[in-house]
Amino acid sequence: MLFCYISKPVPDSQNPWTDLSSKIKKQQSVSQGRNYHICNEIYIAHFAELFVELVALPVKILSCTIVGIDGIPVEVEVDVGSGLPGFGIVGLPDTAIRESKERVRSALRNSGASMPNRRITVNLAPADLRKEGASFDLPIALGIMACIGKIDYGSLNSCMIVGELSLSGDIRPIRGVLPMALAAQKYGCRELILPADNWDEAAIVEGLDLLPAAHLRDVITYLTAEKKLLKATRISAGTGTGELQWSLPPQPVFEEDFSEVSGQEHAKRAFEIAAAGGHNVLLSGPPGSGKTMLARRIPTIMPPLEKTEAIELTRIYSAAGLLATGKNVITVRPFRAPHHTASYAGLIGGGRNPRPGEVSLAHLGVLFLDELPEYRREVLEVLRQPLEDGVVTIARASSAITFPAKVMLVSAMNPCPCGYLGDALKPCVCTPFQIQKYRSRISGPLLDRIDLQVNVPRLPESELAALRSSETSSCIRQRVTDARVVQKNRYLEGVH
Repeated sequence: MLFCYISKPVPDSQNPWTDLSSKIKKQQSVSQGRNYHICNEIYIAHFAELFVELVALPVKILSCTIVGIDGIPVEVEVDVGSGLPGFGIVGLPDTAIRESKERVRSALRNSGASMPNRRITVNLAPADLRKEGASFDLPIALGIMACIGKIDYGSLNSCMIVGELSLSGDIRPIRGVLPMALAAQKYGCRELILPADNWDEAAIVEGLDLLPAAHLRDVITYLTAEKKLLKATRISAGTGTGELQWSLPPQPVFEEDFSEVSGQEHAKRAFEIAAAGGHNVLLSGPPGSGKTMLARRIPTIMPPLEKTEAIELTRIYSAAGLLATGKNVITVRPFRAPHHTASYAGLIGGGRNPRPGEVSLAHLGVLFLDELPEYRREVLEVLRQPLEDGVVTIARASSAITFPAKVMLVSAMNPCPCGYLGDALKPCVCTPFQIQKYRSRISGPLLDRIDLQVNVPRLPESELAALRSSETSSCIRQRVTDARVVQKNRYLEGVH
């Protein structure tokens, strides 16, 4: 029995039920014993073949996308209505999002639910913002379930939902969870439903209840109030409950150490000065003089990261999808060494939806460019603005995205094309013109941004064997840290 109510009488010419009444009369003439009653106030119809379809209002679920290294909230609007069965997604989705309809259909079926055989429309708002990634799978699936009344829509208020679905319904980890969690906190959300493999990364953000889930079935049963998801809480260390607690180590641990390098004391001293003042360094010397070995040990003498620096650095790596499995926070300063064949987009960032480049991945750490003259001229020139301003701005027709890029540039080169100019062990075979042409590959404005130029000669084996072990990186790091404290206090006092 179907009850339909009209608030006030209307004439037959405007009454939408006039057509229905004539159809019911025809149906009664065929099938005896079926009763109907039609009036202007209440229409009651008893019939099997004819029915009126009631369409629910669209459901809105809050999700998030990554633009640069920032999380941008996105409303996932799902409408299940009448019409030919279909599944459409609008709102500038990329290929991964358009393909989500197949993942969602299989995941719902393998989770004990089913796709309604009706017209499904999904809108990702704001519609003028390009979205990418598979993090919208989970909110789309839950929106469909809410539209057909399988889950409580009210339980989705003040909750952000992200996650990629597999065909079996498992929730896969996604990139950019930390920026999404920061966006949820800024947006005023109380809860964040996310993949179970990403919850330790989002635990850095305080004041947000994390609800990790491993399967779509777990989220559905949670939203139907049949059971609760395990909340990821932050506790103090030493409670023995096995929950996550993240903290920065007082002294980072490195595999390399300056004590392993024999000789080159003047180069070590130059690196100590550079690390204390954040200066850029250019090493020049023949092959085999230890330029690369020295450069790789610079992060071991730099001051430990502060908590705000660690969060900022982790946000960059999370947005780029480069966080290692089981590593929820970056605790040591990065060392990036791109190959000399790298493009300018790979160095400073870029792409259709720009992502961080090597100079941003080296933020608060070391960017090492070995064989500096071998890099293309246009690639080197894009470093001038980041080295000067500490940020990279990538402009597009519709927007501009800024990435942090406070790096210590360490570069190395040979003194000439053959590499042995000024070497005491092997003579140089290059002409003055070849040497000048080789060195001119590095522009004057770029050299002006390099504060220290250090000559690193090659030492004879007999001299290296006679040298004793030098001091460790921890001793040098302590002096660098003390110098940074003095410098910070001087700036606070207004003395520059």
